[in-house]
Amino acid sequence: MKPREIERRQAQPHRLDVVLSLDPDLFWFKGHFAVQPLLPGVAQLDWVMHYATTLLAPGWRFHSMPNVKFQAPLLPMTRVTLSMEWQETRQTLTFSYQRHDGEARHTASSGKIRLCR
Repeated sequence: MKPREIERRQAQPHRLDVVLSLDPDLFWFKGHFAVQPLLPGVAQLDWVMHYATTLLAPGWRFHSMPNVKFQAPLLPMTRVTLSMEWQETRQTLTFSYQRHDGEARHTASSGKIRLCR
């Protein structure tokens, strides 16, 4: 149920960028919706938590989500960059999905997630 990972960059221990390909055969596109498949927000959050708890904040788990904004749809055959920053002292993970449009990037969603042990 995870997307195809194209590239991963972690220049600092608390920052991560992952370039993902949204292949049309992803489970999440099935039935959401028939006319124009869209990647559900719950899938985007699932992927954020997957990468955060395995690479940035092992041993931490979801606590709350004080802020999330879905600004533009993510469609099949799209390439996106998931960027995350972990602030352990604040127990806060910030994230954004940037949709690729040639060389340009457009924010599709962003938010903050509080984590706890």
